[in-house]
Amino acid sequence: MVMGFSIALLVFSALLMLLVLMHKGKGGGLSDMFGGGMQSSVGGSSVAERNLDRITVVVGLLWFACIVALGVLMKLDS
Repeated sequence: MVMGFSIALLVFSALLMLLVLMHKGKGGGLSDMFGGGMQSSVGGSSVAERNLDRITVVVGLLWFACIVALGVLMKLDS
């Protein structure tokens, strides 16, 4: 059971990193350093951005649930 949650945590961590990096920079900070501050004509529509936000929140909640579940399982094992 712990192994399954550990694998899920790794998958959700990688997916969460990719989803966060896909977000468009809102100006200022580190996003400008990597070209996020430049206007791009290939930008997505607002519907796509909202869906990306929703997916990111869901994956973040699943990531958090995996951490809590792993903590509970490890505490019960010891």
